[in-house]
Amino acid sequence: MATQLKNLSDFSEAEIPSAAPFRFGIVVAEWNAAITNALYQGAHKSLLEHGALAENIVTYAVPGSFELTSGADLLLKKGKLDAIICLGCVIQGETRHFDFICNAVANGLTNVAVKYSKPVIFGVLTTDTQQQAVDRAGGKHGNKGVEGAVTAIKMAYLAETLNG
Repeated sequence: MATQLKNLSDFSEAEIPSAAPFRFGIVVAEWNAAITNALYQGAHKSLLEHGALAENIVTYAVPGSFELTSGADLLLKKGKLDAIICLGCVIQGETRHFDFICNAVANGLTNVAVKYSKPVIFGVLTTDTQQQAVDRAGGKHGNKGVEGAVTAIKMAYLAETLNG
């Protein structure tokens, strides 16, 4: 979580293993496209900077954050991927829709991760305002896409280490 004390893009490089041996899927919501594209650019660039091969990164778009769960499930069912990064943005509105979508996506992605025993990373901004989303998609609080990529690398490494 971004705060005044923590930037989403601030990681110690010494703590991040190489992404070279791993295959990654990125599922990006099209809703709030300006924000989700910035998240995607941060995630993709970060994977490459940490050694991932471009041909080992597959990207698929889904209509909205709610569909991230299905997208992650379909990718893990279809391909040999080590981790999935799910990127979306849900901004609070006037109705309870925000609560239902955020809860469904968080639970859905957790269930997919457990189903496949693979890391499925929650890279979804759940903000009160558009400005908060901008601030977390490459703005003053960093980029949650970068955080998602680093988390995916670390979790893929953990899974490989534990599974031998």
